[in-house]
Amino acid sequence: MADAGERFLVVGPSWVGDMVMAQSLLMTLKARHPGCRIGVVAPAWSLPMLSRMAEVDEAIALGVGHGEFGWRARRQLAAALRGRFDRAIVLPRSWKSALVPFLARIPQRLGFTGEQRVVLLNRRRHLDKARLDQTVKRFVSLGLPDQEAANGDFAIPRPRLAVDAANLVELRLALGLSSRPAIGMMPGAEYGPAKQWPPAYFRQLAVWLVEAGYEVRVLGGPKDVEDGEQIAAGLEHVHNLCGKTQLADAVDLLADCQQVVTNDSGLMHVAAAVGTRVHALYGSSSPDFTPPMTARAEIHRLGLACSPCFARVCPLGHTNCLNQLLPKRIFDALMASPAE
Repeated sequence: MADAGERFLVVGPSWVGDMVMAQSLLMTLKARHPGCRIGVVAPAWSLPMLSRMAEVDEAIALGVGHGEFGWRARRQLAAALRGRFDRAIVLPRSWKSALVPFLARIPQRLGFTGEQRVVLLNRRRHLDKARLDQTVKRFVSLGLPDQEAANGDFAIPRPRLAVDAANLVELRLALGLSSRPAIGMMPGAEYGPAKQWPPAYFRQLAVWLVEAGYEVRVLGGPKDVEDGEQIAAGLEHVHNLCGKTQLADAVDLLADCQQVVTNDSGLMHVAAAVGTRVHALYGSSSPDFTPPMTARAEIHRLGLACSPCFARVCPLGHTNCLNQLLPKRIFDALMASPAE
């Protein structure tokens, strides 16, 4: 057991869903090392989400764009962190992600072996993909002793993001939301179109939900605006909020929804982490690898022989794993879900 007050620096991932799942590691560290302090180095966009994690004592922005090397920014950040942390845990497996802890001279630097990080990490673990068969398992394992982590059989705490009730009130007023019970829709998937249910299916589902007395909130980033408009155009009580809210706003708006319908995406994990009932649509990816971390989830997948392929674009050109997953099935599931 570490002494109280030990200081951890966690180098966080660059995707929304992975950042949510990283909270399971942070929860594990706080439970295993009472009194420890945790700093998280992460892309600037993720800082509002980190502010919703009770385990984060300090969120530290790395001013480097996705895919950029950013040598000067990494060196400057490392200089600012020098002498402030006892251990570093590096979640991404890239070479550059291990640079800041190395340059900051953090005494213990742990991560999975990968991309020739022998010098940068002085504690390295082999990634056994069979035992650590989920992204969240891999994250949590890095917070455990070597032997316990290696067997793959350990508790995984579920992420839990805090909700800002005052911000939700302001959002409801500013966005013109109604008092109807709300259903969230997340049509985007950053990874690629092979993970995206057709926008036309979301629209048909929205039509039926409005007829059943619901408000529909379509959430996503700037890249999802066009899909959101295809879903919401001309429909009363359907709000295209894509690109109109910040990530922390999405946390509060999703917590206010009774249920959500979502692709396997970052916002799926956000919805799960605020306790909203999740209807998760899987095509090219697998719920065995990146499941929503909640007991309130229903998985919808066809399990075709060609899936999961984990491709960005359907290699067969038809995306039947999602095109044959019809809106009526999802609507019936929403109507059958228990009111809680």
